Amino acid sequence: MSQSTAYPGRPRTPAPGATAPELVIARLRRHARRLIWPALALIAASGATGYFSGNLPGPLEDWMLWVAAALVILLLVVVPYLRWLSHTYTVTTRRVIERAGLVNRRRTDIPHARGYTISERRGPVQRMWGSGTLILANGVDEPLRLLDIPSVRLVHETLADQVEVSQILAHRDSHSIPIVGSDD
Repeated sequence: MSQSTAYPGRPRTPAPGATAPELVIARLRRHARRLIWPALALIAASGATGYFSGNLPGPLEDWMLWVAAALVILLLVVVPYLRWLSHTYTVTTRRVIERAGLVNRRRTDIPHARGYTISERRGPVQRMWGSGTLILANGVDEPLRLLDIPSVRLVHETLADQVEVSQILAHRDSHSIPIVGSDD
């Protein structure tokens, strides 16, 4: 049972007093341009290994080249990719969740119903790629920074809408009129 809305693209609001399910709106990572340098390192290491394999001078052997290439690929390609992959931001209908860390996992939540201010920062390179950093501050907890996220304007508008809807629903539920049973 839900109430209709005047906006056709907006989700239906739950009935007063009913709990709404938590739905995932978006899952984000930092902009993928951070992987340009690891990709170039992979290409350079592969090219150098292919070129020097079998052509090494005197005391060096091919296995030494392969070990060095594996170390370069591990440190300059695999580790940065795993760090990028392990840092996610999830926007749901109730909160924003940040998860980070390869070994030591860290999780930070900020609920929409408490309300927060949204600050947007964009450097020249970020403006070219359409990305930016959003800072969510509620005045009590430490601000949550969504670093270098793609489509920053769209995410900003979505977060502002979610805060507004959550606060409206919280206000409505706190001031709801009790339903009086019928006299039969």
